[in-house]
Amino acid sequence: MRTAKSFSCPVEAVVNLIGGKYKTVILWHLINNTLRFNQLQKQIPQATPKMLTQQLRELEHDGIVNRKVYPVVPPKTEYSLSQFGLSLIPVLDSMRKWGVEYIKSAGKQILSEK
Repeated sequence: MRTAKSFSCPVEAVVNLIGGKYKTVILWHLINNTLRFNQLQKQIPQATPKMLTQQLRELEHDGIVNRKVYPVVPPKTEYSLSQFGLSLIPVLDSMRKWGVEYIKSAGKQILSEK
């Protein structure tokens, strides 16, 4: 986890943890799933491998994502939500619901709904 920091409001604390470019999308795909790096890359094709790796490392560092490395050749690494990460599911679900309503009101289309 990151070192203790002062926040001006609770929302700032949340944004500090999950406000990365692809972090919320990564977390959304890990709800009820354990995924390998390549599976995440297919789910989030707009993220470069470098950016996806960086975001996953930060989420792991903050205790939100578990990373399990299997000692096999070729290397196998799986990602899943930690217990702490699971506590974000209601937040992510609220964001999804808000996003659906926003997309409808803006006359846009949802490309894929999980």
